[in-house]
This record gives sequence, C-alpha cells and structure tokens, in this order.
Amino acid sequence: MPSTVIASIPVALTIAGSDSGGGAGIQADLRTFSFHQVHGTSALTCITAQNTQGVLRVDALPPEAVVAQVSAVVEDIGVQAVKTGMLLNQGIIAAVAAQLKQLALPNLVVDPVMVSRAGAKLMDDQAIATLRGALVPLADVLTPNRYEAQILSGTSLQTLEDMKTAAQQIYQLGPKAVLVKGGGMPEKLRGIDVWFDGERLEVLGTVTVDTQDTHGTGCTLSAAIAANLAMGRSASVAVRQAKDYVTQALQHSLRIGQGQGPVGHFFPLIK
Repeated sequence: MPSTVIASIPVALTIAGSDSGGGAGIQADLRTFSFHQVHGTSALTCITAQNTQGVLRVDALPPEAVVAQVSAVVEDIGVQAVKTGMLLNQGIIAAVAAQLKQLALPNLVVDPVMVSRAGAKLMDDQAIATLRGALVPLADVLTPNRYEAQILSGTSLQTLEDMKTAAQQIYQLGPKAVLVKGGGMPEKLRGIDVWFDGERLEVLGTVTVDTQDTHGTGCTLSAAIAANLAMGRSASVAVRQAKDYVTQALQHSLRIGQGQGPVGHFFPLIK
C-alpha cells in the first residue's frame, strides 16, 4: 500500500532540556506540538534525572552539540517557530543566542527558565546576565514567571499593578512582546497573566484549576504559543489559544508518581 505524503505541515523547534519523568522539557514540548498538529523537532541542552518528586541530577551538553542539533534541523527541514526552555549555563545561552541571531529564525518564544515557579534559582548570575543581554532581545514572545519577571524588571511582584509595571519594564529589554505569568502569584492572581507588546497592555484571565499536578505548565504554555505561531496565528491570538490549551490540560492533569504529576497534554485521548 503506498504511503500518504503530507505536502506541507508546520514545523516547530524546541531548544531545551530533557525531563526523564516526561512532564516538562522537550517531552512536554513535543507532545504539545503534536497536539497542535505541528511537527516537532528538538535540540537538547541538558539531560536531567528527575521524577514527580524532584530533580536528582543534571548533565549539560557541550554548546557545540546544541548548535549542531539546531543546524541539522534548520538546514534540512526548516522551522516556522522556535521555543527555548532550559538552557542551563552561560556557554549554552551564548551559543544559542548567537546562532538564533545569525539564522534569524522566525517566531522565537523564549521561556527564560531562570527561577522555578516556587522561587528556586536554576542558574547562576553570569548565565542570567547573558540570557538577559543576548537572548531576551531576540524574543518575539517572552514568558517569564513571577520570579523571573522580578529579576528582569527589578520590581517586586505582589499585585496586578506590579505585574503590569514589570511587563512594561521588561519590554524595554528588547522583546517584541512580554507575557508575565501569574502562576506563582498570590492565590487571587493565579491564572492571571499580563500581556504587553508596546501598544496593548492586557490582563488575560482563565479559570483557576484546583490540582496539585501542575508539572510542566510553563514549558507547555511556551510550546503551545510556538505551535500556534508556526500555524500562522498572530502573537496575541497564539497566547490566548495557548492559555486555553494549558487550562484544559490542567483540568485533565495526571495523578502519577508520588509527587507533583504533569498536565494532561493528550487529554482528548484519555478515557
């Protein structure tokens, strides 16, 4: 029986770390791309040994290996959108930023994975400075959480007005649009994000989902934005579509493992 060839399908690239527990990182990104009927490609930056209870070990790949993966994908397949996740250290960040600038790849979504939603720092100050100066200005959409927004803006985030101020200040660093995420904010602001693209300052809300199984929400959101951009949607529409997807995935989160389970990326298939 002859194979069926699909003439054209959007392609997205994730540059991020591997999560052995399957809830975040490239595993979450690739599932999110597939849900949106976008072909997912990847460049691994690091390998983690982790599960629902935490991260046990992290091993970084050489920057040259990361760059080689990106080149292999772009030179042969091409991409319509890119997202970056955990880049881990200064060397990888600098190499990826230089390559993305040289290639001028479209629709870059930067999830500045510097601090966890609980406030734990994930990289050193030199790496943060490189990310801020070299990668953030390249972003079409930047998606910092509460603590990352505090670092990038120099503003303490306690209120909705603080989130609005931070979004506008971070925009001055060079990204085309900023989405300050409220997942780590006090309870009444959870599910509330602030969008600023230089013209529109908008508060984007969604229903709050009461679940402990929220692992991978940040990765999933940025991947969903990238997938929607790859499909040709505008940045503001892509963000709204991505938020709706994450909300539904949270409503079908997976109670697996003994700790914090992941969101249900493939919820339509769950019986």
